[in-house]
Amino acid sequence: MRAIQIKEYVSGPSALTVTTFPAPPSPKPTEYLIAIHATATNFFDLLQIRGKYQHQPPLPWISGSEFAGVVLAGPSPSANANPRYKPGDKVFGASQGGYATHVCAPEERLLPVPRGWGFMDAAGLMVTAPTAYAGLVTRAGVKRGDWVLVHAAAGGVGLAAVQVAKAFGATVIATAGTARKLEVARSYGADYGVDYSADGWEAKVKKLTPAGKGVDVVFDPVGMVEKSMRCVAWNGRILVIGFAAGTIEKVAMNRVLLKNVSLVGLHWGMYLAEEPGTVAEVWKGLFELMEGGRFRGTVYGDKTYTGLERVGEALEALGRRETWGKVVVKVPQEGESKL
Repeated sequence: MRAIQIKEYVSGPSALTVTTFPAPPSPKPTEYLIAIHATATNFFDLLQIRGKYQHQPPLPWISGSEFAGVVLAGPSPSANANPRYKPGDKVFGASQGGYATHVCAPEERLLPVPRGWGFMDAAGLMVTAPTAYAGLVTRAGVKRGDWVLVHAAAGGVGLAAVQVAKAFGATVIATAGTARKLEVARSYGADYGVDYSADGWEAKVKKLTPAGKGVDVVFDPVGMVEKSMRCVAWNGRILVIGFAAGTIEKVAMNRVLLKNVSLVGLHWGMYLAEEPGTVAEVWKGLFELMEGGRFRGTVYGDKTYTGLERVGEALEALGRRETWGKVVVKVPQEGESKL
């Protein structure tokens, strides 16, 4: 097995190296052993490798989380008499150790690769797709006729949100900081694009809506609640998804009251523990969209990354915000071409 092992915290992605192990990891009785064919990068990986994330495994550990691949072995019959997956099945999931040729994961962290999907597209699904769906559908109740503002719309979760909102009949205004990223957002279904690095973007958003009333839903993974209050409609819903800008906002609550706005948080990572039934509902809805052709993969396509040796380069590009969608690395298995 080959993997990016963290023996000590590093200064950044360029310091990551690939380690060769004599054999794949040994799964626990409840776990599956999976051969990874693609692994997806995430911003939290950049923090974790430097020891700055809220969840830090004890050293040494293997970096990465999201992956897609093939089941090599299933759980022990004594631990799981009716496993959902069998050797040879294609799965995607998330478990500590995604930057490797092999990973162990429990059944609740795995899902089947959607029909017609490849490993690259599936590897980037586990975090962004349910975050977008649970936020817009479960928490905000998006519906036909809504106007939805998606911030950082060309990011992985942003492109997922654009597609979910469109699938439910909403009109989508996408924000991004470059013309290329706005072009990408439109290619995934956004009706309008606004550069949020320009002064006065809030007025431009509001002007696009019927009678200038503002948007009904704001999907915010950046930390732009305060400014979004200027272009949200009466009875609007603002979804607090994350703080990619790096600042935790302080919001003037009188403005929330005056516009009858709902501030709605989403912590998708806690749903498996707090509301496992909702997790199943969210994925059921997503699979219906995928199988109906209304949700497609969001893999960054301007450049390809093949081999674990390219993970550091991929993470650096992600950290510099040079990319769009999900940055996914192809992981060739032994004897497989790296082309």
